[in-house]
Amino acid sequence: MTTTTPPITLDAVRDAAAQIKGIAHRTPVLRSRTLDALVGAEVHIKCENFQRIGAFKFRGAYNAASRLTPDELARGIAAYSSGNHAQAVALAARELGSTAVIVMPEDTPRSKRDATAGYGAEIVTYDRYTEDRVAVGEALAAERGLALIPPYEHPHVMAGQGTAALELLEETGELDALVVPVGGGGLIAGSATAAKGLYAGIRVVGVEPEAGDDTKRSLEAGRRVSIPVPRTIADGQAADIPGELTFSVNQRLVDEIALVSDDEIRDAMRFVFERLKIVVEPSGATPLAALLSGRVGALPRRIGVIVSGGNIAADRFAELCGH
Repeated sequence: MTTTTPPITLDAVRDAAAQIKGIAHRTPVLRSRTLDALVGAEVHIKCENFQRIGAFKFRGAYNAASRLTPDELARGIAAYSSGNHAQAVALAARELGSTAVIVMPEDTPRSKRDATAGYGAEIVTYDRYTEDRVAVGEALAAERGLALIPPYEHPHVMAGQGTAALELLEETGELDALVVPVGGGGLIAGSATAAKGLYAGIRVVGVEPEAGDDTKRSLEAGRRVSIPVPRTIADGQAADIPGELTFSVNQRLVDEIALVSDDEIRDAMRFVFERLKIVVEPSGATPLAALLSGRVGALPRRIGVIVSGGNIAADRFAELCGH
């Protein structure tokens, strides 16, 4: 009989929490009586829009970058990202006295591109609809001798992302369910590892935009399924295939994937702006959209939600939520 060692464990997530302590923010957990009444459950919202760079990605990026050797840091770091991981690696590199070169889609929201450059990174663009960002990033890293930190296909990245759920559960105690946005799968892989490592009976629900349902299809098929590059307002979830490492975790630990429409995402963004007074980007709003629209069936009593980020320009937010 053969056994497969999981790429991350609860101990790895705890080790990541110690590694990023004092560098990453311990983000707040918010409540809303109005939300509870609408959903019919007690909802605890982990606000990663208050994380450094405005998203959970800093956790995994710093956990991975801080473990590079002095020689690797001296040569620099490469990454590919639609925006939040780009900013996270750029800031992590700056914090560690290194440099970063980031491969970004040509249509990345300007606010995310400008923020990445603002942290001191060099930006190299590609066309997400005709080019493979992994191939572009790997070729760039090899050519320049850079250490490549991918957005989710990395044990230290996944473990770092799991610290968001670890903190949430430390604050709330046992929850009946955890609802998490899914792009490449790193956040939910780390979160599910932490959550089920602490409370084996917790239900882990991932949420994808309807146009980007690659993880749902993959879990139903029992293998990684590729889809056309999604066109959705949730640009941080525009993955066309789950990661190999992340899928190996999520196939074991994720109980359900819910899908939400772009209109439901807009409604959720508007709701949390008006009721909780916080700004959430489309990808970060998908778990709340799933709850508010009834896309998650048979809701238990106590639910944790990870709002993954809030990186959106004022004009884009107004464009999406103004009507």
